[in-house]
Parts: sequence; C-alpha cells; structure tokens
Amino acid sequence: ARHTAECILELESQHVSALVLLSNICAAAGRWDDKVKLRKMMENRGMKKKPGNSWIEVNNQVHEFPTGSVSHPQMKEIYVELKRLSLQMAKMGYVPDTRFVLHDVEEGKKKFSLCYHSEKLAIAFGLI
Repeated sequence: ARHTAECILELESQHVSALVLLSNICAAAGRWDDKVKLRKMMENRGMKKKPGNSWIEVNNQVHEFPTGSVSHPQMKEIYVELKRLSLQMAKMGYVPDTRFVLHDVEEGKKKFSLCYHSEKLAIAFGLI
C-alpha cells in the first residue's frame, strides 16, 4: 500500500489527497513519526485536508455536521440521542473498533471519536 501511495505521490505531488492517503497508511501501520513528517510536509507546502462533513435533510431543510463542530442549535439533544443509542448498542454487544481511528491518542479518545463522528451526529439528529 505504501508503494502505491508513493507512486501516486510521484504523479500527483501537489494534490493533498495523495499526501493524506500516504499519511493514513502510515497511521494505520502505527508509523506515527512518518505520519507527522507527511503532515508537516503538507503544512510547509500550504496544503490542508478539508474536514469531513455530513448532511441530512429533515423537513425539506438540509442540516450540516462538519467534523468537530458543536454549533448545531440542537446539539444537546443530539448528544443525548447518541448516548441513548450507544448504551443500547453496548447492551447488544457492540464494541467500537478503534483500529480505524488514525490518530495517535488514548483509547478513550478513539472511542469518543468513533461514537461522535459527523455521520452519527447527522443520523442522531434525524432520529430526534
């Protein structure tokens, strides 16, 4: 996978997506120092990864949930619904798979990241 990403990087060295791909490969392999170097390279080149967004349409109105945002006017209710769903899923045996969190943080933060991802915020909003 790394070889493929490096080939993409050779062809598309000015596209942020190639560097993000290679950075994610390094993170998935636990090569945090390499990930940091790639992110620093992106920063030095003035390249930034666009944050993820999720949208949901409710009553003919589109609601946007950018990654890391807490600005929605019903965020308190959304978090209450997510907590309810998380407890229900845990009772059924669900355990978040933190292997796919590509950040070098403690396990609790990885679980939080998965449980409160933008897609889940949008779904919880749709359910309330």
